[in-house]
Amino acid sequence: MNFPAELKYTKDHEWIRVEGNEAYVGITDYAQSELGEIVFVDIDTEGEDLKKEETFGSIEAVKTVSDLFMPVSGNVLEVNAELEEQPELVNEDPYGKGWLIKISVADLAELDELLPASEYQNLL
Repeated sequence: MNFPAELKYTKDHEWIRVEGNEAYVGITDYAQSELGEIVFVDIDTEGEDLKKEETFGSIEAVKTVSDLFMPVSGNVLEVNAELEEQPELVNEDPYGKGWLIKISVADLAELDELLPASEYQNLL
């Protein structure tokens, strides 16, 4: 499995890639493999301000539905529109084309509470 070192991770298996005051959020390679074939991504929080660990949507696989949690507080700027037609991108490219949301980070200090790749791997 792949755990890019430049990302930060949550115990709930989300990743975040920070670019200035904005960031991309998705689920980890481990999470997508545990879920299996992803058939639907339901995110209707675009434009909303959400706190760290609040639910920003859900992801549906053949056998289960899982909630998605904010890794840090912020405003949901954009939802990955490609996932509406191609939810399998989360399986195929979880750290690239399978990103879920783009956010404006409210408090950069919250990033320090997230896990580096090595600590996230130790959780698994």
